[in-house]
Amino acid sequence: MNTKVSEIDKKPKHIGGSVLPARGEPFLWVMGGTLAIGISMIIGFLVLIFWNGLVTFFPKPIHVLTLKDGSLLAGEPIREEYYKPGKEQLEMLDAATREHIKRAQGFASRTLYHTGNFDLYNEDYRWVSDYEVAKTTLPAHVFFIERVEWGPFIGFPESLRAGSEIISKASVSYGLLNAQHHEAVERREQILRIERSDIGKINRRIESERLALRRAALKHGENSNEYRKVSAKYEERIAALQGEYDKLRKEAESIKESDSQYEITLRDVNGLEKTLPLSQVVRLYPANGLTSFRKLGVYASRWLEFLTREPREANTEGGVMPAIFGTFVMTVLMALAVAPFGVIAALYLREYARQGHLVSAIRICVNNLAGVPSIVYGVFGLGFFAYIVGATIDELFFPERLPNPTFGTGGVLWASLTLALLTAPVVIVATEEALAAVPQSMREGSLACGASKWQTIRYVVLPKAMPGIMTGLILAMARGAGEVAPLMLVGVVKIAPELPVDGFFPYIHLERSFMHLGFHIYDVGFQSRNSEAAKPMVFVTTLLLITLVAIMNTTAIHIRNRLKKKYYVGHF
Repeated sequence: MNTKVSEIDKKPKHIGGSVLPARGEPFLWVMGGTLAIGISMIIGFLVLIFWNGLVTFFPKPIHVLTLKDGSLLAGEPIREEYYKPGKEQLEMLDAATREHIKRAQGFASRTLYHTGNFDLYNEDYRWVSDYEVAKTTLPAHVFFIERVEWGPFIGFPESLRAGSEIISKASVSYGLLNAQHHEAVERREQILRIERSDIGKINRRIESERLALRRAALKHGENSNEYRKVSAKYEERIAALQGEYDKLRKEAESIKESDSQYEITLRDVNGLEKTLPLSQVVRLYPANGLTSFRKLGVYASRWLEFLTREPREANTEGGVMPAIFGTFVMTVLMALAVAPFGVIAALYLREYARQGHLVSAIRICVNNLAGVPSIVYGVFGLGFFAYIVGATIDELFFPERLPNPTFGTGGVLWASLTLALLTAPVVIVATEEALAAVPQSMREGSLACGASKWQTIRYVVLPKAMPGIMTGLILAMARGAGEVAPLMLVGVVKIAPELPVDGFFPYIHLERSFMHLGFHIYDVGFQSRNSEAAKPMVFVTTLLLITLVAIMNTTAIHIRNRLKKKYYVGHF
């Protein structure tokens, strides 16, 4: 009997005129292969980002090329490739080179060099074909100098002026340059502190007094006694603040005058010279003379600058600290906004609402909202939050600032609420599924013990569903942190002059524009004057964004796992 059954099972089954195998091995292999391909693509993408991001800041050697036409070129080798020269280009080559390219099936190799010196040659990257090179050397005394403006300079220190002393090329050592540069950086930081912090505080106080005077004019009229009293105090305080401003300005000018006496003269490989203040140098080092330990020091200092400083050179150099801060603040505000509203909506639909056609239609609408393009949410956020809600807030609470908007324009608050709307369907659907997974018997047992419906939900249902709710919140945070399109309409900017949090009352300024890592990647990758200069920053910023999202998600997953252990009581 068993033999007959097994023989029948082995026979192919005919369904609709087609023969299907009794076992599903082909389909199993297709599904497994598809999963393997998907995982391989994800791993390949991560490896590409991590490799290119991690090696971006490592110092490279500088090659000095002697070309066959007699000219010199110095630069960092970036990458090599094969290409096919055109007919006109081949006609300009000698017979030996043409024969060599012909043997290589018409292909030649070339190398991209980061030559720097943009202010001298109006280009900072150059392709050099191998057949153009007569000789390549790696001189130990060639320097890579990173500047505040115009990008890096590749060349040699020609002389150093330190006050009244002129130090010639023969006496300019790496140790002396480092010591003088350290002092120059301290002067530059002192000037920035005076101009941005100290003078910035005075400008804020002046603006506050101006707004107070305008507020009195709007409230009492310019001919009232109250306005005259406020005006008299205004003139007195402005005079005192102007005195403090003049004092700080003179102090900054004094430091600038002293700083102008410290200059470095640089010479490139072709003999062109460039003189600039030593304080305008960000970093300098002999690229071919670094030990492994010093290379790691340069690598670490670049990472430190990237994580703690502001961007420069059209965002292609410097740091991304404002973008890191803006991304983190916006994501946290979005999570704080979407979590309660999403959970409350799901609770009502699952626990309180009478199940019927209306609730089913609402669920369909919620699911459809997840497929609405994100830019549509950006348009809605700009129109509703900024132009309606924000403009109303300005009219009620900030009339003295009008016509300049305070909340009536894009800001981190409106961006967070817009992304909260964008991710709300994810939280609602995940919460509903988590609530549905809680056995009905647990609800009935709680109600049978005399608990009210809300007590049952609060102490029985929600704790059991909390891991699933956290899963939805994690997905919402991951999506919201990477969105860019709606942010372009509701507050994100290329350069944010001020952070949303500072030391001035009320300390948290949710109306301010902000920088975002996702928009920073878009801006650097597609809006920069030089795609080659932007490419390393795109990789390293993408690596940072993935890391930041991973850290926030890991924290949320850790909380979810703790909740699972806390409320796990066995089988449902």
